[in-house]
Amino acid sequence: MLDKFFKIKENKSTLRTEITAGITTFMTMVYILAVNPSILSAAGMDKDAVFTATALSAIIATLVMALVAKLPFALAPGMGLNAFFAFTVVLGMGYSWQFALTAVFLEGIVFIILTAFNIRELIVNSIPLNLKHAVSVGIGLFIAFIGLKGTGLIVSNPATLVGLGDMKNPAVLVGLAGVMIIGILLAKKVKGAILIGILASTIIGFFVGVTVLPENFSVVSLPPSIEPIFFKFDFSQVFTLDMLIVLFTFLFVDMFDTVGTLVGVSSKAGMLDKDENVPRVKQALFADAIGTTVGAILGTSTVTTYVESAAGVAEGGKTGMTALTVAGMFILALFFAPVFMIIPAAATAPALIIVGLFMISPIMKIDLDDFTESIPAFFTIIMMPLTYSIAEGIVFGMLSFVILKLLTGRYKEVKPIMYIIAILFLIKFYI
Repeated sequence: MLDKFFKIKENKSTLRTEITAGITTFMTMVYILAVNPSILSAAGMDKDAVFTATALSAIIATLVMALVAKLPFALAPGMGLNAFFAFTVVLGMGYSWQFALTAVFLEGIVFIILTAFNIRELIVNSIPLNLKHAVSVGIGLFIAFIGLKGTGLIVSNPATLVGLGDMKNPAVLVGLAGVMIIGILLAKKVKGAILIGILASTIIGFFVGVTVLPENFSVVSLPPSIEPIFFKFDFSQVFTLDMLIVLFTFLFVDMFDTVGTLVGVSSKAGMLDKDENVPRVKQALFADAIGTTVGAILGTSTVTTYVESAAGVAEGGKTGMTALTVAGMFILALFFAPVFMIIPAAATAPALIIVGLFMISPIMKIDLDDFTESIPAFFTIIMMPLTYSIAEGIVFGMLSFVILKLLTGRYKEVKPIMYIIAILFLIKFYI
């Protein structure tokens, strides 16, 4: 039944591979259950209620991705977007968290409308092939950077932006051990290498104090109520300029983070169709839009497609069964949260580093001899990790692509929608 619905064999996969891929993706993104409540509680929201809202929004959005789009991508409240919600809109601009939730809710509604009229799909399909490959490479560097940061191997440095971390730090040693374990297993072609590496790193962490059991540790717990944050909207300032600015920022970052993840991971996995487009992209974008809308109702910030989905794809996940497994794991996490919360960042970071390696292989498909193609591709690749944003990498790549093609007389190679997008990017920067 599952094989027939998800066409697992047709996609040259197996049920075991899909489930392993789903567990791997979940393990690399489960941190959001701890991080999102911490960030949104800074805005005055009930931390325990946000935990439940985070898990429920991830379950609903990922189920839509699994059952409707049938793609191996997972969704949850996005990092960066939650920080903008709490630290910019609420703490910086002085608005209530109810105002911010209203902006997220409106964003979701707008996305549903844009997706229904194929506008978001049009944007995804307008990205040139070389930039699609570049997005994959850029995401690879970006998530490897996140992984290196998660182990403590690289740290912030006021003089040089980044620097080498303390090599005596136990977290660094656990992270490096995890990379070596995964590397050895991959070399020996062991199935589930990344997942085994995460579990092995967690166990090693117990011996060096990186993995810690909290006091009064219990395996099972009931999820907290979402009543304090459920359907708490403030529509009194919907038609203000500040609401427009906040809404536009949420729209912009979420749209191009999602587009980048869908295009980049699909490119790496060889999932692009004969026209080099993401299959069933409209359904995938609906999952994102529905997740954001429902997430706001439940009481959490913008839901987006997770770049960590690349970890599951790297394990062989190719169908919605991978996403269904992720949703199932989030359901378990609602009741077994203490178990999942003990997995340290140093244990999941090695998976991200290795997946970063997997993601850069499409660089061989980029035409580096044509500078109107290679310069935009390079901007896309380099700006993602250096700005800590998939969206900004796409902005610089697409802008430089349009400008170079236009000024070299090759404007016919640019699709009309690209000119519109480029103008919007310029408006974002300078107006």
